[in-house]
Amino acid sequence: MSVQTLTFGIDGMTCIGCVNSVNKAVTAVNGVVNCKASLDNANVTITFDDELTSADVLKEVVEDAGYDII
Repeated sequence: MSVQTLTFGIDGMTCIGCVNSVNKAVTAVNGVVNCKASLDNANVTITFDDELTSADVLKEVVEDAGYDII
């Protein structure tokens, strides 16, 4: 297991429902250990096993949930 933690800026989160949507979408990805979206900071911090998923996959999941990575 090779664990990494990355933080991505997110545009489009406007409420706690948005935060919950991002957290739900990201934690559904195989290999994600932890996910913390922040409305105040307009970002998401994700800890994941890079042998099971990648930064590109995680960015795509956030974008598929309706938000923009900035």
